[in-house]
Amino acid sequence: MTRLEAALELVAVPSVSRGEARLATVLAERLSGAAHLEVERVGDNVVARTTGTHAKRRLVAGHLDTVPGDATLARLEGDRLEGVGACDMKGSLAVMLELALDPGPRPVEVTWVFYAREEIERRESGLLEVAELRPDLLVADCAVLAEPTGGRVEAGCQGTLRVEVTLAGRRAHTARPYEGRNAVHRLGALIERVARYEPRRVPLEGVEFVEQLQAVAVTGGVAGNVVPDVAMLTLNHRVAPDRDRSSATAWLREYLAEETEEGDRVEDVDWAPAAAPHLDHPALGALVELTGAPPRAKLGWTDVATFAERGVPAANFGAGDPARAHTPDEFVTAAELDGFATTLAAWLARP
Repeated sequence: MTRLEAALELVAVPSVSRGEARLATVLAERLSGAAHLEVERVGDNVVARTTGTHAKRRLVAGHLDTVPGDATLARLEGDRLEGVGACDMKGSLAVMLELALDPGPRPVEVTWVFYAREEIERRESGLLEVAELRPDLLVADCAVLAEPTGGRVEAGCQGTLRVEVTLAGRRAHTARPYEGRNAVHRLGALIERVARYEPRRVPLEGVEFVEQLQAVAVTGGVAGNVVPDVAMLTLNHRVAPDRDRSSATAWLREYLAEETEEGDRVEDVDWAPAAAPHLDHPALGALVELTGAPPRAKLGWTDVATFAERGVPAANFGAGDPARAHTPDEFVTAAELDGFATTLAAWLARP
């Protein structure tokens, strides 16, 4: 069976977020047949570990879930696999399964983590479920998260902050708007302020993080004949690893101060932390060397931050172009799978 055919078998199993049970069962059954692995299932998460005598342990993780899509449309087209999750990230999962089942000796112990619910709210993450119920399964000297990265290391990740800005007005009849103050109209200046934002660029450990600020939702209005007295703008701010939740929120409040006033509210409603690059870690530096390409900063948020919170330096490295993730024509190629498999196997074989 080729790697594309092995990946097709996984893509053909539907696993939209919260529906990973069947795929978890498939992986658990295959991994349990390997005498050199200790396999445990925690909910819809599957962890397989070697249990030899090596002092060092490396961890490779990948999520089972996909965004919504029709798994029955998966197909092989020449040298590529098309289908929901092919790139993000079942192609990489197939390589992980292949290498996990390889009983050949390695100079380090290896933990393989296949986890659920990465594509939805972080509080539902299967990785956090494992961390809560079996934290011992996530102990490692370093980790690789097999997100699609085009076969190069994407270091660290951005934090993501969601803020709701509520602007106050005064209600009135639309026939006499001069007796009120239209809160929806006030949003115009605020949105223009956000649209003028110039991304902050932050160099760290040889890679550059580029922050972003976007308006993502607008709420307001009372009735067709009422001047609205309240309106809300939801913002998403992507934050470099040199800022934590409090400093990012403080900066955003200051940035919006020109268009907000007493009686308005700027509320931090959601946060996922950033992660530093950790490229000074010897094993992660060795992975960069093996790829033969310079590292770059991760544009979005990934679970490298979850590992960083637990004191495990981690990096993103996987098959497929990240720009294809979540697209209608998502695909991964045979060359991308082969390159990922070769580099990951070489990394695990390096002391």
